[in-house]
Amino acid sequence: MFTTDDLKQLSAHGISRERAEQQLTQLRDGFPYLRLRAAASIGNGIKAPTDAEAQAAVEAWEAYKDAGHAVTKFVPASGAASRMFKDMFEFCNGEADVPTSEFERTFFERIHDFAFFPALDDACQVLYEADADELVADGRYKDVVQAMLSDDGLGYGQLPKGLLQFHAYADETRTPLEEHLVEAALYASSKGEAEVHFTVSAEHRALFEELAARVVPAYEERYGIRYHVTFSEQKASTDTLASTPAGEPFRQDDGSLLFRPGGHGALIENLGDLDSDIIFIKNIDNVVPDALKPATTLWKQVIAGILVTAQRQAFDYLRRLDAGVCGQADLEEMSTFLREELCCEVPDISSLQPDQLADVLRAKLNRPMRVCGMVPNVGEPGGGPFLAFNADGSVSPQILESSQIDKHNPAYVAMFRSGTHFNPVDLVCAVRDYRGERFPLPRYVDPATGFISEKSKNGRELRALELPGLWNGAMADWNTIFVQVPLETFNPVKTVNDLLRPQHQ
Repeated sequence: MFTTDDLKQLSAHGISRERAEQQLTQLRDGFPYLRLRAAASIGNGIKAPTDAEAQAAVEAWEAYKDAGHAVTKFVPASGAASRMFKDMFEFCNGEADVPTSEFERTFFERIHDFAFFPALDDACQVLYEADADELVADGRYKDVVQAMLSDDGLGYGQLPKGLLQFHAYADETRTPLEEHLVEAALYASSKGEAEVHFTVSAEHRALFEELAARVVPAYEERYGIRYHVTFSEQKASTDTLASTPAGEPFRQDDGSLLFRPGGHGALIENLGDLDSDIIFIKNIDNVVPDALKPATTLWKQVIAGILVTAQRQAFDYLRRLDAGVCGQADLEEMSTFLREELCCEVPDISSLQPDQLADVLRAKLNRPMRVCGMVPNVGEPGGGPFLAFNADGSVSPQILESSQIDKHNPAYVAMFRSGTHFNPVDLVCAVRDYRGERFPLPRYVDPATGFISEKSKNGRELRALELPGLWNGAMADWNTIFVQVPLETFNPVKTVNDLLRPQHQ
């Protein structure tokens, strides 16, 4: 199946022949649907902290930070923002010369409310020797959009979201990169230092590094901390083969294999490379101006405090198991913690002999742990929290996407549609074991939870393989706690007009 040239190409990507063959098998056979127990809800897989519990969690987090533990804020920031401007691209390429859709009319009616408007105005004058208002008055709407999207203007059609001007302040504008730096100072700094890591694409890395170098000194002075800002790219070894619809390797015109990025699940490798104890994960576009940051800061501290409290208890249990001094009451206490705090149910656990139960508890407790904030469902597209069966028959909390739900199973479809909560990608992760060693995170990926999508290249159909998602199957074998967080902490920017929402003004 693979030629000598193919094997050289695979080797250059860091992909073994066995791995390539496995990917082709997955592309041919697909992935099994997950078996579901229920959609998670408050009291059934999702915790809703009381005010007193939230305050205790904040205090636990502050104490943990004061002890000098290493904390990192991890921000996936790869890819261009082209989808954010999809409607404006369609306007430029369409037949109408004036705004016709509600989206287009809103964009121009409120163009002055965008944080990037002054820069756009300057770009219009450079390109057309007229400001944006003059161009609009002359009916040259498309010229204004071209000044925003094209490389000759602001280049927003090709830049990543992290580099766009999102928010306007009295004396400055900020990009998402800068807002994440501010957030790090507010809840993810320890001992006067803040580690912030962005995953970026190779083509944009220099621009990210340039922006960080320019703005970090001012934020260090403002918040009285020292930043350590680092960047990484998705590894070539996490690329995946494309196949033909028949399951054969997709070959380009020159006969070479076609590789595609493996999706955000590939970033589990980048996450595992970080030398940290606790890692916050939040998407690049889910940021707000300073006036709305208090809620974000509070609830990040809450979920972090819940995490380190649960981790401390798990570590205590594991040390007691290692010491071999656990009686039946101790083992029952640990089983209760596993069931009630980690929402993990093991079949027939009550019938196990003490030595068998100790082995099960050790295996279940000694793994990476995460707390995931969940917001009330308001119809946003995307994944949600479920209680799902694992390969060993146990049930644990999992974040699932709609593509992982068997649409031919009415009960599962009903679960998905009636879900009370939504995944805003608001995670805090504990990635060291009770001995202080880093967990090898790729070992905790469920390889049976990947995705297959239908794509095309040069008019030819192909099948593309995405690795298990970073917060989906890539963390399937982690211990997971779902916590309800307020909807006000979730303010993504999926389209340019989302920047006109009150939360971003």
